[in-house]
Amino acid sequence: MEKRQQPRNRKLIIAIVVVAVVLVIAVPRVIHGLHTVSTDDAYVNSYVTFVAPRVAGQVARVLVDDNNSVKKGDVLVELDPEPYRVQVAIKQATVEAAKADLVVAEATIRSQIGLLRSLRFKLDHAIEDVHNQIAILRARVATLDQTKATLALAQTEFDRAKKLVATKVVSSEEFDQKREALDVAQAQMQQAVENVNQQRVELGLPLEPEPGKGLADVPPDLDQNFSSVRQALGELMQGAGQLGVVASSYNMTPKEVIAEFHRRDPKDDIDKIYNDIVKAAPALKQAQAKLAQAERDLDQAQLDLRYCTIVAEIDGVVTRRNVNPGNHVLVGQSLMAVRSLRDVWVDANFKETQLRDLRIGQRVDLKVDMYGGKHQFAGRISGFTMGTGSTLALLPPQNASGNFVKVVQRVPVRIEVLNYDPDKLPLFVGTSVETEVDVKSAPSGLDAGRVLQGSIQPATSAKR
Repeated sequence: MEKRQQPRNRKLIIAIVVVAVVLVIAVPRVIHGLHTVSTDDAYVNSYVTFVAPRVAGQVARVLVDDNNSVKKGDVLVELDPEPYRVQVAIKQATVEAAKADLVVAEATIRSQIGLLRSLRFKLDHAIEDVHNQIAILRARVATLDQTKATLALAQTEFDRAKKLVATKVVSSEEFDQKREALDVAQAQMQQAVENVNQQRVELGLPLEPEPGKGLADVPPDLDQNFSSVRQALGELMQGAGQLGVVASSYNMTPKEVIAEFHRRDPKDDIDKIYNDIVKAAPALKQAQAKLAQAERDLDQAQLDLRYCTIVAEIDGVVTRRNVNPGNHVLVGQSLMAVRSLRDVWVDANFKETQLRDLRIGQRVDLKVDMYGGKHQFAGRISGFTMGTGSTLALLPPQNASGNFVKVVQRVPVRIEVLNYDPDKLPLFVGTSVETEVDVKSAPSGLDAGRVLQGSIQPATSAKR
């Protein structure tokens, strides 16, 4: 009996040991499987920058070849710069000419300011001349009144002498003198009338005054509406118009125009008014605009010259080189591509049934086939593509037929590689990766625990 029990006990012990070994091996794997979501449908990806010239020209040198590593700012291709140097020299000469034109324009405007001041004094002189003419008219009217009195006296004396000459009380010689005095007084009277008429005509007045008005009466606004004053005002407005100074109405009187001009500065600072006129003069603005355009053209020519040297915009590796010295290239023509080795991530295509517990910020273990599993990279979920790979294809499938069969779809999930050093263990684009997401790990980093990434704030909003 004891001999039979020993084999049974031995078998039981072996079975227990086997079960224990199985449990030790299987249970951690089961627990690990419950805590992780994995897929082998994952690949390394990175940015690619296509190198294209910004100016057309003939290739002088190509300094890189396929698979060369480059740094940002390294020279890749050089175009013949001579045509662009010539353009820079031409644009530089244009700038110098525009500067000279600006000086001439400002000097011309200064001279026009002097002419404007001269026309201003000419207007004052025209008004003063009208005042002088009015004064002359009044003086001549007074002279006319004087000659009328003289004529009346001469007429009275002549009439008296005419009565007394027959009685011999007045001699013939004395009578002749009275006649001569009367003739002279009449002539002076006629001359005074003609002088008054002449002065009224020069002032634009009718020979006969209006009823109730005298010969010396003139309109109160004659000094503002007289033809010579209006002519001087027109010349002043013409000169001011060339400087961009325009009156609010063409029917304004000289006083109103001058008052409006002085209101251009609250403190009535005439120097400031003229300086502001110079700054805002159309000719000066035009010269300044031409200079600005010439300077921008020069900047563009200098920029085109710098564009003859084509540099790398990112760190990476050169690929798809298709340019050689002597080629004539056009703007935007693809010369080569630079694939980034630093901005690397993994695109993992998880099944839609695996997405339930995935969140941004969860830790990911990455096993790259090219290293045979000897090195494991650490990663982090950084975002989800809002659509399956099939719907984002160039020609998405149409499932409107009656033969539809449900197929589990895959959604690309972007995984950033943490602590990645391309100089030690570079990851090549397109290589296969096995990914395991620890869904029980606490999410970390930007947008941790979310499904949708947060919006990027503009720079201006961020500063505020």
